Amino acid sequence: MANEEECRAALGRITARLAEVDADRLAEHVVERTISCHVPDLGLAYRTRLHAGGLDPFELDGDPGDAQVRLTVNSDDLVAMAADELHPTRAWAEGRLKIEASIFDLLRLRKLL
Repeated sequence: MANEEECRAALGRITARLAEVDADRLAEHVVERTISCHVPDLGLAYRTRLHAGGLDPFELDGDPGDAQVRLTVNSDDLVAMAADELHPTRAWAEGRLKIEASIFDLLRLRKLL
């Protein structure tokens, strides 16, 4: 099981990767949303805001349930996705990544993956 520091580093890598996406492409597919990432095996949750400029830094969040897009993933899978060892689509298909969002948000996120 990965620890909190490894999860924070993984979320930082994901934020940096999104910052590398072409600004025009990002603006085309992004609508401002709050995003939570719940890591149940550590009992932690993080929150960020997605906008045309990318992702704000992830912060610890005590109530991930009120975010517009809610991700749930165990620590090892989060670290593996950030390291490109596990593709998010595969993780979702295998039930290792759960995403709660509107259908429109899901379609937008898919285009960025």
